[in-house]
Amino acid sequence: MSKSTKISVENRDKYIEIGLNIAFYRKRIGMTQEQLAEKANLSRNFVSAIEAPNLVKALSLEALFNIADALNVEPSKLLEFRD
Repeated sequence: MSKSTKISVENRDKYIEIGLNIAFYRKRIGMTQEQLAEKANLSRNFVSAIEAPNLVKALSLEALFNIADALNVEPSKLLEFRD
């Protein structure tokens, strides 16, 4: 994603929820952020930023698919939003 990518206010909570979902599935299998980053071919700082509930970090579908594969979950699980 380019630095000029803006995340709309309407989508902010969705990005945060994706990060919380990633953290949930990662912790459920006892994986560290470092292990997830390595397995998903991402940096640990990027994984940390995605999971941080006080940050809004955009991620590509490629990154989402890599994370889902590393966590052994369907990508749709990471996109489940609660009411």
